[in-house]
Amino acid sequence: MATAMFRLALLALLALPLAAQEKPNFVVIFADDLGYGDLSSYGAAAHKTPVLDRMAEEGIRFTDFYVPMPFCAPSRASLLTGRYPFRNGMMTNPAPDAGKNDVALAQDEVTFAESLKPLGYATAAIGKWHLGHVEGTLPRTQGFDEYFGILYSNDMRPVQLIENESVAEYPVPQSTLTRRYTDRALDFIERNRNKPFCLYLPHAMPHKPLAASEEFYTPDTPGDLYSDVIRELDASVGDVLAKLKELNLDEKTLVVFTSDNGPWFGGSTAGLRGMKGRPWDGGIRVPMIARWPGKIPAGRVSKAVISSVDLFPTLLAAAGAKAPEGKTIDGRDLLPLLTGETGDSPHEAIVAMRGDRLHMVRSGRWKLHVRAPQSQPAYREDVADWVDPRAPDGVTILAQFEQAKPNQFPGSIAGVPARPMMLFDMEADPSEREDVSAEHPEVVARLKAFFDRLDADVPPPTPPGPPRSGGVMHLHGGELRYDRLIEPQP
Repeated sequence: MATAMFRLALLALLALPLAAQEKPNFVVIFADDLGYGDLSSYGAAAHKTPVLDRMAEEGIRFTDFYVPMPFCAPSRASLLTGRYPFRNGMMTNPAPDAGKNDVALAQDEVTFAESLKPLGYATAAIGKWHLGHVEGTLPRTQGFDEYFGILYSNDMRPVQLIENESVAEYPVPQSTLTRRYTDRALDFIERNRNKPFCLYLPHAMPHKPLAASEEFYTPDTPGDLYSDVIRELDASVGDVLAKLKELNLDEKTLVVFTSDNGPWFGGSTAGLRGMKGRPWDGGIRVPMIARWPGKIPAGRVSKAVISSVDLFPTLLAAAGAKAPEGKTIDGRDLLPLLTGETGDSPHEAIVAMRGDRLHMVRSGRWKLHVRAPQSQPAYREDVADWVDPRAPDGVTILAQFEQAKPNQFPGSIAGVPARPMMLFDMEADPSEREDVSAEHPEVVARLKAFFDRLDADVPPPTPPGPPRSGGVMHLHGGELRYDRLIEPQP
């Protein structure tokens, strides 16, 4: 009897690694400021993205995928937690060179990495964090086993590479970033090939300053640095997919590619109105491609209206992880949509914010701007006297000098003047030019009622505090501190 019980116990122990291996792997690739029209499968004309086009052909491509805020940090917090910014508290960007060192994702927020850890997942964040850059707010406090990257935007001084909690390099030649992040990702996959893993790969590009490696940079054709950057990003995705195939992990791995918000100057919205920083679709609608051979049928294009908050519950559902207790999760499980069980969005509607206020609600073909979006774009024809205080300087920010300018506006600037309660038919008018609220009062009433239910949960605006710095500061790097001023800039 004892011998039989021993054998049963031994068999149970031997089965544990196998059970762990049967859990799917996840690779979430998050581009920075990549526009809706920056991939050729979404209409890009200036360059080709053959790898991402093939990824879409082998999986599913979404045409109406939204982020809940047209800014970097709030979008990242929502992706990782499945919660809108007004719930997770990230409604602005941390910025050491603007004195914003007290902005961070709260420690009681639960990321998908933290939810997967109890199931034996190896986790890594490689690239841009932007959810806190001081002690106690770094990635390894939020469920990631390892971290390598820049803790905030790559144009914020001091630009320094961090490994776990230490400065690994300063200053940083940014032309090496995409390659180095890719190599780190490949190494992580290789080291964890025999256990389930979750790789979060938030690339620096194509956030300014744009920078491409020598392999992709084309100095003989000036003015196309943005295309060089996108082509290198596309190749990076190819390297990741090739590694998964090499290690026979292809059919065990869900790979998602998307962006944190719309494009800055030089990018493309494919004709959507606005750009990064605005709740027009040019600022909040982004590409999204998902691939999982054997699970996601190939070659599908979905018009379902979904959001980046949906990634959190989708990963947890695929892994069999428990949702965090006491947290309202705004996202919905996309597995039925990904696998083809349904073609419908799991949402009645989704919302998006700008700053600390809700702005718009989208449901099916309809989009209602309850609050007026910012109407005046930063477009300008005369750029001779335009100065970017965070431009490459050859000393602290190392990147190619041929950066995009405000005369390279990425989206449409045409359409009715901005005002509250504008309704747009996004199927007939994706550029948001004609307000049809007068013709569809019943739609306005329905969407406004949905908006109001969520808006009741939004905390009141925080009173403005004292000015922080008076401008962008030049800070010394080389240490994980932000109090060593080089020279204040106006």
